[in-house]
Amino acid sequence: MARRATLAAALIVIAIAVFMWTRPRPRLDRPDILTRVQQLNRLTTVRYTIQKVVGLTDQKYPVGSESILLIMQANVEAGIDLAGMHPGDVSKLPDGTVVLRLPEPRLLNVFIDEKETKVWDRQKTWWTPWVPYSNDLEQRARLAGLATVKQTALDMGILGQAERNAETSIQGLLGLAGVKSVRFVPWKGT
Repeated sequence: MARRATLAAALIVIAIAVFMWTRPRPRLDRPDILTRVQQLNRLTTVRYTIQKVVGLTDQKYPVGSESILLIMQANVEAGIDLAGMHPGDVSKLPDGTVVLRLPEPRLLNVFIDEKETKVWDRQKTWWTPWVPYSNDLEQRARLAGLATVKQTALDMGILGQAERNAETSIQGLLGLAGVKSVRFVPWKGT
């Protein structure tokens, strides 16, 4: 009895395997591939969280100064904007390999995490108590911090990582659609 159940289970597994191998697979041509890739639109593939300490000093007229020390945390997201791909960016080789030219990776979003950002210290010179605090010093510190965070992310290689992650994601997507091999060619600016 157990042998019959095992034999029946084995036959079912073999039948399923034969069905899976012999069923027709969808054929993807260049427009289909381009459409599937473009559906990803802006593909954000990497996010860095960076903390910076920003200090600014504002000289007051005629004498004195005001300073601020801001501890800032910001997020930097990078990826690829796939909506701008053209039919010439996709080709298919006779062996079925899909060749893609992806757009250049870029920073997609840089923003301050307000929950983790705070003014650590703010003061003005003690001998000028009549000089009012600057209304925009904190805003200038935040803008300077964002510029620093952006450059730090670039220096850390965020764009290279975004490109590698995008290639992996697209290769997985096309693999699910039945594409066996995907090759990426370098982006060429116009």
